Amino acid sequence: MSVIRKRYSSQFKAQVVQELLTGEQTLGQIAAKYNIHPNVITKWRKAALGAMPDAIDEQTQKAVNALKAQHKKEKELLYAQIGRLTAQLNWLKKS
Repeated sequence: MSVIRKRYSSQFKAQVVQELLTGEQTLGQIAAKYNIHPNVITKWRKAALGAMPDAIDEQTQKAVNALKAQHKKEKELLYAQIGRLTAQLNWLKKS
């Protein structure tokens, strides 16, 4: 007789790991609550903590790219304003 392997969604895994990381319940209590072996939950926790730096790096990179785009736009606007002011100054000098 073979045992059917259970599959859990990533949302469910994240919820269980989040409960574990809050520290309100022990690993054994959470395992009993969801009827999951504690070793499985430990593997999920290690995977989540291992993936955390990459997720933070992605968010940081997105923020940096957004700031660079904003800086480029502001720079273009300032150069345009410098051009207009230079033209006005030259016109006033001629008058």
